Amino acid sequence: MEIEVPSPSQEFDALVDQHYRALFSFGHSLTGNEHTAADLVQQTFFRWAEKGSQLRDRTKAKTWLFTTLHREFLQGLRREQRLVEFDNQEELPDERRAAAIEAVEALDAEAVTSALAEIEEVFRVPLGLFYLQEFAYAEIAELLDIPVGTVMSRLSRGKDRLRQRLLARRSSVAATPLPPRKEARRG
Repeated sequence: MEIEVPSPSQEFDALVDQHYRALFSFGHSLTGNEHTAADLVQQTFFRWAEKGSQLRDRTKAKTWLFTTLHREFLQGLRREQRLVEFDNQEELPDERRAAAIEAVEALDAEAVTSALAEIEEVFRVPLGLFYLQEFAYAEIAELLDIPVGTVMSRLSRGKDRLRQRLLARRSSVAATPLPPRKEARRG
C-alpha cells in the first residue's frame, strides 16, 4: 500500500485552510486593525512559502506560523518607531484607528478586543495566544522563547490590566450624561 504524500501546493493550501482564521484573530488582537492583521497573515504565509520547507518537524507548523506572525508584527513596530524618530514631527491623528475604536465599542466582545489592543504588548501577546488562540502555557513559552512561569505571570498581570481598562470604559460610559429627551408636541 502506497502512502500518498501531498504536494507542496496541497500542503500550503491545507495550512492556509487550517490556520488562517486563528492567525487573523491573533493578528487582529495585536494590531486592533483588520487590514493590518490581514497583511500580517499574508506576510506570514509568504514567509512559509519561502522557508517552510526547511521545517523538519511538520507538527510544529502551527507554532512556526504564530511565531512568524508575531515577529512580523514586532518588525513592523520597529519600522514605525524608526520612521517616527526620523520624521521627528508631531504625530498625526490616526482617523482610521479612531473610527475602528468607535465601531468596536458597540459590541461587548469587540470592546474586549479593543481594550486588549490598548494594553502593553508584553501582556497582550500572551493573553491573545492563551484566550483567543487557546495555546497552552508551554506552547506560549516556546513561541515567545520565555519560561512558563513568565507566561503565567504575564497572563495574570495582563488580565489585571485588561480588567482595569474595561472597568474604566464602563465607568466613563456610565458617567456620560444622557441628552435631554425631546418633548412630544401635542397638537
